[in-house]
Amino acid sequence: MNKKVNLELFYTLSCPNCKTMKRLMEEVLPDFKDAFEFKQTNASMPFGMVKTLKYGIYSVPTLLINDKIVFKSVPTKQELINKLNEYLSN
Repeated sequence: MNKKVNLELFYTLSCPNCKTMKRLMEEVLPDFKDAFEFKQTNASMPFGMVKTLKYGIYSVPTLLINDKIVFKSVPTKQELINKLNEYLSN
């Protein structure tokens, strides 16, 4: 059995693009069944701030896949699907 791919979305509550990104993730992820472990981190909270420094994140929304920054803004739905498929085929 394959190990799940980790997704982590960094967001803030006041960010309109973050809301768009969350909706996009909710729309796309069900098509992938349980292939991904999806976590959301509020970059405004102390724990989130520490993690943003660790990863060098300076803007939200930022999506990490397996601890690597892959999107620093909201991708198109197709861009997101293509990127997720890339990680599944590896």
